[in-house]
Amino acid sequence: MARRASVYAALLVALVAATVASLALGAVEVPVGEVLDVILGHGGGGPQQQIVEQLRLPRTIEALVVGAALGIAGAVLQGALANPLASPDVIGVTGGSGFGAILIIILFPGSIALLPVGALAFGLLAAALVFGFAWSGRNRGSASKVILAGIAVLSLFTAATTGLLAAYPERAPSAIFFIAGGLTTSGWEDLREIWPYFAAGFLVAALLIRPLDRLALGDDVAASLGSRPQLTRLAAGVAAALLAAASAAIAGLLGFLGLVVPHVVRMAGGTATNTFVVPASALGGAALLAAGDTLARPLRAPIEMPVGPFMVVLGVPLFLWLLRRAV
Repeated sequence: MARRASVYAALLVALVAATVASLALGAVEVPVGEVLDVILGHGGGGPQQQIVEQLRLPRTIEALVVGAALGIAGAVLQGALANPLASPDVIGVTGGSGFGAILIIILFPGSIALLPVGALAFGLLAAALVFGFAWSGRNRGSASKVILAGIAVLSLFTAATTGLLAAYPERAPSAIFFIAGGLTTSGWEDLREIWPYFAAGFLVAALLIRPLDRLALGDDVAASLGSRPQLTRLAAGVAAALLAAASAAIAGLLGFLGLVVPHVVRMAGGTATNTFVVPASALGGAALLAAGDTLARPLRAPIEMPVGPFMVVLGVPLFLWLLRRAV
């Protein structure tokens, strides 16, 4: 318990530090004291207050929500499928969301406002196809069947995306930022449209924490304790699909977070219980994405670099260090 408490404390400190840094740092630095005044409603006006309120605050909130969503999505999938390599990619959400966004960018460049809708719709469609195949025929709802169906659907949408980019090479550069994964300063508009999907995903994931702990004991034991393993896996897939598709609609393809954050949390906390892993993954994912976005922002200012590649560079050394210590 002491080790888990120390991990929670470290994650909370990291989250607060990343949030303050995200609001204060950038092409224009704002003193931390003035950032706190703006947040508390005591700002004195002026350009720095506008930068914090209109540009950085919504972007920081998006980073925290998306990071938490992807951390939780990876945690519930890895718990439900008993597979440490499980992530939103496994249920096809990443491939579907990528195809939906690229479809809008390539074929409807004049309707770029529909990009989040396309990413969300096709991400959920991909997950629905995976669930439909996995829950049909023999051995329905098994972890191996979900994983194999996810690989097939991911390959299908990846091939379709590649075909679109090859057919319209002159429009491909517009899709790079989404594929790389990055946050924008578009204000609250995207969150206003997508928040119900985040809320539904967070709620389902919270309700699954104890059933996932029982599922870790094995399907037979979980069933004897009153759980329904197949229904638990289906609900976990739905929660992960909602969270991952909503995240892709806002921030593009950031699949790395959902894979690595639950691993880091388990190794740091020394436990695989979902009562600890799921909320800790939310804190870790939010802190990592906010920190990564803050560090990526000034690299080539005023040009904004996508956070996806930089976040991988930031997270992989930490992950490998923890993995080395664990092994």
